[in-house]
Amino acid sequence: MLDTTEATAFPMHRDVARCPFDPPATLAEWRREGALRRVRIWDGSEPWLVTRHEDIRAVLSHSAISADTDNPGYPHSSAAIRARRARAKTFFQMDGPAHDDPRRVLARDFTAKRMQALREHIQEIVDALITELLAGPKPVDLVEAFALPVPSLMICELLGVPYADHDVFQRLSKVFVAKASTPEQTTAAAEELIEFIAGLVDAKSVNPGDDVLSRLAVEQLVPGLMTREEVARMGLLLLTAGHETSANMIALGTAALLGRPDQVELLRTSGDPALLAGAVEELLRYLTIVHSGLRRVASEDMEIAGTLIRRGDGVVLSLDSGNRDALAFHDEGVSGPDALDITRQARHHLAFGFGVHQCLGQQLARVELQVVFGTLFRRIPTLALAEPLENVAFKDDMSIYGVHRLLVTW
Repeated sequence: MLDTTEATAFPMHRDVARCPFDPPATLAEWRREGALRRVRIWDGSEPWLVTRHEDIRAVLSHSAISADTDNPGYPHSSAAIRARRARAKTFFQMDGPAHDDPRRVLARDFTAKRMQALREHIQEIVDALITELLAGPKPVDLVEAFALPVPSLMICELLGVPYADHDVFQRLSKVFVAKASTPEQTTAAAEELIEFIAGLVDAKSVNPGDDVLSRLAVEQLVPGLMTREEVARMGLLLLTAGHETSANMIALGTAALLGRPDQVELLRTSGDPALLAGAVEELLRYLTIVHSGLRRVASEDMEIAGTLIRRGDGVVLSLDSGNRDALAFHDEGVSGPDALDITRQARHHLAFGFGVHQCLGQQLARVELQVVFGTLFRRIPTLALAEPLENVAFKDDMSIYGVHRLLVTW
């Protein structure tokens, strides 16, 4: 007998009025049931949705799963994202050597050791911005005054992009992550940003500096190992991902913590680097700003949780659901997984993905967030929201979750 049950539309909307930090309640129901489910996405296709932590890791480590966005059946998040990837596809949307070789080229720039070496400089940036914040008027929008400048300044310095041009790449990045963007808008934004970065690469190939784009120009472009377009696309990926995700984590994490004064006090007074590092991992788990799922496609038949996924079937991995899985986060004496608890051991979260395609810049993000949350509440102990949480505009309209604005005072 045919199953005529209509697949549920995905992604689902959060119940922001109940709790703006929680994933949709339906995901929790499906996770508890355990089975994979078909969901219906924007183009009418019905990929499999994976909600459990264990199953998500199994999919992302399976040899028959593909990240290649050119594969038939790949469940693109929207027509606009499909168009952008067609114009500006990077190694993150590829498999095998096409992914592994470029990743190795960049990996040495983002090792844990190199990112730890930047801690002192990140601290200087954070302190300077907080000093400027305290000297200015209040209330102030923490997004524009602090959350966005911290990672933008850092990624600009690493890549060799003039921070004076931050309005350009921040404007274009917003087009990339807005769910309302059209294919024409995202393609035009990609064209503009690629040409912007390519111009920098041209200049650095002649007069290199001590930055990532200069190294790529000298070691990859000049010898002909990569084309101008390939280097520019790589720069686009690093520039947009390097500021957009951390900026949203800073603002959203601040909003979440300000509703939990006991945890803020522990964070502010502890002085324990291990607790601070753990708090950042817990924030990454609890918030999971990549909230529309990682997208994959099966390149061969495969079985997950007793479900046969056929070759060509799309797969959506609900990271926000997996990060609330009680089977994965069941620390004794710690609150349940739907609570924010900075004493939790949460390093095995999925916020950076899992397997060979996990986030290249995760070590930079960790250091940035540790410095930010280890400094912000210590320097401004009376920091508070300047408007009720229910008045804050959350980014349910974006592919990266966060807040559009966060008015704070002290």
